[in-house]
Amino acid sequence: MEQRPPDAEAGARVLVVDDDPTVAEIVTGYLDRAGHLVERAGDGPEALARAAAHRPDLVVLDLMLPGMDGLEVCRRLRDHGPVPVIMLTARGDEDDRVLGLEVGADDYVTKPFSPRELVLRVESVLRRARPAPAVSGLLRAAGLRVDPAARRATRNGAELALTVREFDLLVFFLRNPGRAYAREELMREVWGWDFGDLSTVTVHVRRLRGKVEDDPARPRLIRTVWGVGYRFDPSDGRE
Repeated sequence: MEQRPPDAEAGARVLVVDDDPTVAEIVTGYLDRAGHLVERAGDGPEALARAAAHRPDLVVLDLMLPGMDGLEVCRRLRDHGPVPVIMLTARGDEDDRVLGLEVGADDYVTKPFSPRELVLRVESVLRRARPAPAVSGLLRAAGLRVDPAARRATRNGAELALTVREFDLLVFFLRNPGRAYAREELMREVWGWDFGDLSTVTVHVRRLRGKVEDDPARPRLIRTVWGVGYRFDPSDGRE
């Protein structure tokens, strides 16, 4: 995949994938006016071809695509490396939202949606996906080694394939061990939102456990605190 130089001054390269030309045109127009370089695709195969030719910085991906649906497109995109994905769904069913998050989407927006809100979501995810200034050095605990500036994480020496939000969640836990956080607090601190669907936090915690726990069904690092939320407890892991 061709990748833009890291010092590119232009806005991010965003791939919009939607079979509804009206929706695609509106989303593209708003993102273009926000300063981003936008490409469009009307179905899954075209989206994968465009992503292979020019790796996007973020993908806005409709769930209900003809033939190859958005879930499969998301899986295949992530097979070629991490790329932030915001899923669009015309249905409000929680199962659809959870499925999108489970396959690696960083966020979702339910149709009908405000284009301005979508632009804000895009910029929020992009902001967190970009390398941060090296201010606090490496984070280490329980066999985990995380470099926030490089956005790299390993567990017992093996590289972890984390989405943008999973990485941010892990960094937050490493920086704040031993305290129980409500899902509302995690959404505010990690996602930067004062409101939203709390199942987003639940799914991301579950996915993160699958990558950092010896036995995700019996988590020892990211513990559930019933009636409160979650607590990172590195004392039960290896240093």
